[in-house]
Amino acid sequence: MSHLHLLPFESWSLWVVFAISLLGLAYAMFLRGQVMAKDKGDSKMQEVWNAIREGADAYLGRQLKTILPLIVVFAVVLFLSVYVAPPSAEAAERFPGATPDQLKLYIGLGRMVAFIMGAFFSLTVGQFGMRMAVQGNVRVSAAARHSFSEALKIAYRSGTITGMLTDGLGLFGGTVIFMFFGMAAPDALLGFGFGGTLLALFMRVGGGIYTKAADVGADLVGKVEAGIPEDDPRNAAVIADLVGDNVGDCAGMAADIFESYEVTIVSGLILGVSLVAITHDVKWIIFPLLVRGIGVLSSVIGTYLVRGKDDGTGDAMASINKGFYSSAVISLIAFAFLAHFYMHEWRAFWSVGVGIALALVLDELTKFFTDTHYSPVKEIAAATKTGSATLILRGLVVGFEAGVWQTIVIAVTILASVLIYWGMDTIYVLYGVAMTGIGMLTLTGNNV
Repeated sequence: MSHLHLLPFESWSLWVVFAISLLGLAYAMFLRGQVMAKDKGDSKMQEVWNAIREGADAYLGRQLKTILPLIVVFAVVLFLSVYVAPPSAEAAERFPGATPDQLKLYIGLGRMVAFIMGAFFSLTVGQFGMRMAVQGNVRVSAAARHSFSEALKIAYRSGTITGMLTDGLGLFGGTVIFMFFGMAAPDALLGFGFGGTLLALFMRVGGGIYTKAADVGADLVGKVEAGIPEDDPRNAAVIADLVGDNVGDCAGMAADIFESYEVTIVSGLILGVSLVAITHDVKWIIFPLLVRGIGVLSSVIGTYLVRGKDDGTGDAMASINKGFYSSAVISLIAFAFLAHFYMHEWRAFWSVGVGIALALVLDELTKFFTDTHYSPVKEIAAATKTGSATLILRGLVVGFEAGVWQTIVIAVTILASVLIYWGMDTIYVLYGVAMTGIGMLTLTGNNV
């Protein structure tokens, strides 16, 4: 990495971040082993689970056959994009002595490989996350018969596997691209971000359509035509509906979160490269990578703080939030040390801190509008007493109100991140906004 001209601490930090990304992946595999070792319940539970698992495998296989040809086509497009968006001046410095044609070849290959990495990582997170959700479902059901805390542990760690895969693969991709391309990293990072976004689009939208089609079909055929009760496994469409729940809420959601995690680190690194050109200080690139690395470690710690009670007073969300908030506090303390001793300025800390605050506020807003203990859900339940029309209206009102509050919170957060670097060059302001996005998704590992 001599072409990066890093200080000893920065070079060491880069390798530490790389190791942390591998640690995140190893931890995901460790959790998988723990989940898979749990009991799958009796034969009846396994019979229904096997039907869901076979349906999930069939969907994932069909999805893969559709997506792979598109990945090949877009990979070729990314390779040829150098003729539309030629290599940057930094790319010429990274590959000294290369002719213009050779430079286009190097950058074209870099974009193509980065695109394939982004697409493959997004696909891996979505598919692996869905498979672990299916594997975790039956084990949670089996554990819930005798222990709330054990069921919560299995459910939470099944989800954490997806979160740690998101952390590990996203951080691994961004770090490797920067280590190889250096200041020319933006030439390849665009491909990395596009790959993750493309797969997230297919998996999120396709999964959502499949989910709703299966749900409506199950209700029409089962309850309306055949008179079979809700969620009766005798109705084949119910199995498809349950597969759809995993498709939309696990595979699509996981790929979507990976895409968000990925593009925030891409934007932070690209803007960091721009600031390096102004300040000649690589800290603007190293800082977002260190922030994400700290987030992985704090997420691992937070995982072990999620514990339930078996005395009948257990609150799953309270236990999960305990781990989430603990990880947030650990991260903020580490960010403060990083800002003071490495960045030598506190604006970067406040930018990341605002992002973490946004994540916490959105978590509370979501709980308020969806938890049965609060007025919005109680009002929707009360509306059922006066008919379907008032029920639909009340549901729409609550949904719109939730959207408005979330929009206000996000707008205030962006304004705050802009004000942190107010009066400085526009690149600093944009960097602050990017760091806010990175901060918001820092705790992805134990929040999925």
